[in-house]
Amino acid sequence: MTFQRARTEEQREIRRRAILDTASAMLDEMPVAALTLNELSRRVGLAKPNVLRYFESREAVLLELLDHYLLEWLTGLAGDLATGVDGGLPLGERATAVAGILSRSLSDRPALCELFSAQGGVLEHNVSIEVITRYKRGSLDRLDTLTGLIGNHLPELGDDAELCGAQALLTAAALSAYRVPPPSLLAAYEAEPELARLKLEPAAYLKRAVTATLFGLLPRDA
Repeated sequence: MTFQRARTEEQREIRRRAILDTASAMLDEMPVAALTLNELSRRVGLAKPNVLRYFESREAVLLELLDHYLLEWLTGLAGDLATGVDGGLPLGERATAVAGILSRSLSDRPALCELFSAQGGVLEHNVSIEVITRYKRGSLDRLDTLTGLIGNHLPELGDDAELCGAQALLTAAALSAYRVPPPSLLAAYEAEPELARLKLEPAAYLKRAVTATLFGLLPRDA
């Protein structure tokens, strides 16, 4: 893909979108750490200085992509909760349903979880105050949306709906590092089966962790 010089706001937006779409496609085939600005520039068909006209750094690209992923996730989550949680069910059954949907929706989005995992240690570095402020403002909106979605189906949580949502995201992010075990670790499990007690199945573990968190936050008299 090659571009002529962008002369209108519409053309500039097309280039921004192309950069983000290319970065997203790259994350389908490589970890966040392997995505470089040089390779991104090559694939999108723009010289590196031209990419830097739209995003000030690799981290700025990935922060904006993370925000897009969060929006997509929340849109899908809203539909999943609406169809998957019966408001007439007893509290325990509603809580179990919410925990299952929440954990499954995150497990189905490995790129989102990996980017969120890199947020504090990598993505929030090498960006300007303007970029990080814009991202954090968006993050507050995403957190409010997530809190509202959970609270709509589990009003018994009260203010703890926010903690439940944040904890689910943080746990999913932490578990993303275990999604693809290295060959040496798999060989160790095979050679010494007793070590398999330490083997993490991220999706199953996430569901248990989210369920435990959610039930632990519910008021005791509910």
